[in-house]
Amino acid sequence: MIAELTYRCPLQCTYCANPLELDRYRDELTTDGWLRILDQARGLGVLQVHLTGGEPLLRRDLTVLIDRARSLGLYTNLVTSGIPLAAGRAAELAEAGLDHVQLSLQDADADRADAVAGLAAHDRKLTAARHFTDAGLPLTINAVLHRGNLARLGDLADQAVALGADRVELAHTQYYGWAWRNRAHLAPGEEQVRQAELDVAAARERHGGRIEIVHVAADHHGGVVKPCMNGWGERQLVVAPNGDVLPCLAAAQLPGLPVPSAVTEDLAAIWYDSPAFNRFRGTAWMQEPCRSCPLREVDHGGCRCQAFQFTGDPAATDPACRLSPHHHLVTDQVVVADSASAPAPRRFR
Repeated sequence: MIAELTYRCPLQCTYCANPLELDRYRDELTTDGWLRILDQARGLGVLQVHLTGGEPLLRRDLTVLIDRARSLGLYTNLVTSGIPLAAGRAAELAEAGLDHVQLSLQDADADRADAVAGLAAHDRKLTAARHFTDAGLPLTINAVLHRGNLARLGDLADQAVALGADRVELAHTQYYGWAWRNRAHLAPGEEQVRQAELDVAAARERHGGRIEIVHVAADHHGGVVKPCMNGWGERQLVVAPNGDVLPCLAAAQLPGLPVPSAVTEDLAAIWYDSPAFNRFRGTAWMQEPCRSCPLREVDHGGCRCQAFQFTGDPAATDPACRLSPHHHLVTDQVVVADSASAPAPRRFR
């Protein structure tokens, strides 16, 4: 379960995947509301809770939620910018039972990182990383890759090693929310993407077994789609700050999809019975070429939200697939990125 505790955040990253309509989520769940959701999640069979946002450290009840999750036997992972981390709070989170931390870095170069975040944040993030490791918490460094930082992919891996991280996740931008709005600014060219693959291989060779280096490839390049949530409504659910529950982070944008709420409904009923979770379950909803594709139960037709964003039809084959009749919508974007001498202007959240 992905628990989006708040969409409040001190940063203004141009690739933020939070919704554009942030005002809709100002009425956040109370502590009791989240505790009830955690109890119901365990009853549903949830094993892991990823505490994210926005910036989850802005929730004053974070240790209370972690403590309840621990008492329920749930694995907890905190996804954070680290910016609001006060002295001693990392130790408090560890004592409450936090299992793991994912800390975001925007770039290996401080000035460029701060330009992306819209705030002088990089040095504070490095300090937060040390607080987390000093508290004995396993640490993953997250870096979102785009045309502005791909050249320093190897430096990001080196920095993660220097910070004592156990793992670094180098993930190409997923184009939802603000990232979709800024895609002309963020999208890399084909040559950059191919070079990134070489740089990842070099970083793995350079660091050996000292750190796990995970590379989430750019699915707009190569003609192969990512599996949509490993199956829509099959393995995970997302609870938004106001209690909305959906199968994926970006699904609220899909037309005709009624959004259930954990404020008024039980999680189990939402999971098993709601139209939102059943809309794209299985394969019966698929159109051609997905319907007859031998990979239909492997890639699940790709991303429903990406299909909608490019084509206006959430049931269409993901245009990132080379077999999609709309594949040119993705490849045209790559051609534009290849030919652009400078990135487009940015729009901050």
